Amino acid sequence: MKPEGHQLIIADTGPLIALAISGQLTLLQGLFEQTLIPEAVLRELCLDSSRSGAVALASALAAGWLKKVTSSPPAKRLLNAIDAGEAEAITLAKRRNLPLLIDETRGRTAARKEGIKFFGTGALLIQAKRQKLIPEVKSIVDLMQSSGYRISAPLRQEILKQASESLD
Repeated sequence: MKPEGHQLIIADTGPLIALAISGQLTLLQGLFEQTLIPEAVLRELCLDSSRSGAVALASALAAGWLKKVTSSPPAKRLLNAIDAGEAEAITLAKRRNLPLLIDETRGRTAARKEGIKFFGTGALLIQAKRQKLIPEVKSIVDLMQSSGYRISAPLRQEILKQASESLD
């Protein structure tokens, strides 16, 4: 769930790609004043590639509501457990005391151990529906899945249940 009262968030790579490939990246702009990303996340986004969503992500950076910020080097224990983007995002969220948008299980486990408040793409979509930024969640989740973004069947069911949408 989107933490109330936060105008800034930190984002990991996966949710940004999922939102970009589903045409929903601007939901971040609608829900938050600014989304901050560390340098490692920026590298993982591969904005100079022909990957799906790269143009939308580059546009968001150019517009300034998606912003790269310098982060402290992550602790070795984080780098040994998760990838560099997740480790830098967790480190930045902890240093700035901001919520983290992250989906990957190992990254969420590491964030929990670091005392970071986090939420996932599903919770973001539910909040966007509640704020009437989108009419439904199901079609977006389905598009993310058909574009290669992994969402387990139980998680899909839980997201749709919380969004008060049918499971078929």
